[in-house]
Amino acid sequence: MFNSLSDRLQDTFERLRGKGRLTEDDINVAMREIRMALLEADVNYRVVKEFVARCKEKCLTADVLSSLSPAQNVVKVVLDELTALLGSTDSRLTLAQNRTPNVIMLVGLQGSGKTTAAAKLAYLLKSQGHSPLLAACDTHRPAAADQLATLGGEIGVPVFRGDGKDAVAVAEGSIKEAVDRLCDIVIVDTAGRLQIDEEMMEEAVAIKRAVRPDQILMVVDAMTGQDIVNVVTEFANRVDFDGVIMSKLDGDARGGGALSVREVTGKPIKFVSMGEKPDSLEVFHPDRMAKRILGMGDVVGIIEQAQKVADEQQVADAERMLREGFTMDDLLAQMQQIRKMGGLQKLMGMIPGMERAMAQAPQAASDEQLTRIEAIIRSMTREERLRPKIINGQRRRRIAAGSGRTVQEVNQLIKQWGEMNKMMGRMKGMMQPGAAGKKNRRAMQNMMRNMGGGQNFPF
Repeated sequence: MFNSLSDRLQDTFERLRGKGRLTEDDINVAMREIRMALLEADVNYRVVKEFVARCKEKCLTADVLSSLSPAQNVVKVVLDELTALLGSTDSRLTLAQNRTPNVIMLVGLQGSGKTTAAAKLAYLLKSQGHSPLLAACDTHRPAAADQLATLGGEIGVPVFRGDGKDAVAVAEGSIKEAVDRLCDIVIVDTAGRLQIDEEMMEEAVAIKRAVRPDQILMVVDAMTGQDIVNVVTEFANRVDFDGVIMSKLDGDARGGGALSVREVTGKPIKFVSMGEKPDSLEVFHPDRMAKRILGMGDVVGIIEQAQKVADEQQVADAERMLREGFTMDDLLAQMQQIRKMGGLQKLMGMIPGMERAMAQAPQAASDEQLTRIEAIIRSMTREERLRPKIINGQRRRRIAAGSGRTVQEVNQLIKQWGEMNKMMGRMKGMMQPGAAGKKNRRAMQNMMRNMGGGQNFPF
């Protein structure tokens, strides 16, 4: 989503890093580049003007101009202001402790992804131990209730449809249904329109008055440009929503709407949708998003994704790999875990500097590459997977024919396996006591420290 903006900002900072001292003219040039980058990303003009003014004021302080690493200080100023623009702190759902069921109401324009977002939110809440119920209150769009029922069936969440005619009556009936089913949260999916109109607003206000929601979330299409400002402002005035779900953040639009909505309305972005699958809804972290836009990655996000799919068997497998080495079955298992964590493209985008490196060499790592490797491994015999060293020329030709790939691709995979096995040997050395293990552990710590620094990337 923010690839173009990220590239422009990183280019600007790269030019600053070549200067030992910054002058006021250097700051002015950098701020002009940042202004143009934000405007080209379709960020609201007023938001851009105020953002650049704040950055410039802070960058012109004596501490920045006279410091030994002024470029890094400029980056820090922009990072802090970008984080503040996106919301400063995480904003999670606020649910009443003394009310059952809690009610979450979704509003937004037609096509913004409300129905899909409702199902994704239900899936997220269910994974957190809640028992949600979906209420199909979009009585205007044909087959809207059918779509919600299908999505609810896929994730194992009940859907209340009522008579399918009166949206307010369906909303009220969903509360009674939730009590009968012992559901602790009701997610109300309301109707949208192609544009803001009085009928839609009156219906949304009537539903709000009838069910008294604990949280009202507006679903906003991240691919919407500056017009998003008018939309969210009108909704804020009429239904006074509490936060935003940003859908389609994995698209290829410029992303200006996502950067504008928080500043214009004062309403926080609570969730972002990064794909089509039910588990693609994520809690929004402003600081992490700001770092990703500036090319600093999201190492914490990678760790959290890994923790979601980790289990005791994986820990045991890791210990075995350190003792006995790395097999092709282990490589296949790791690829499956990468898919569970959202795919290679998503993970690479969270590694500092890697997203830009991938843009320069798009064939170096992709989800399609994982599929090709998986086909090659599945064409091997069990013995070949356990002991890849026995794969000679004849076996390689058979594996290539069975997987529909070339012998060169099979050779490359076996070479990569050899490098991974060597890495396992080095990691095993780090676990050893004594001076050698201590030296290896210190080398690993230095590498991790350099990754976390956020400024000097090897790409």
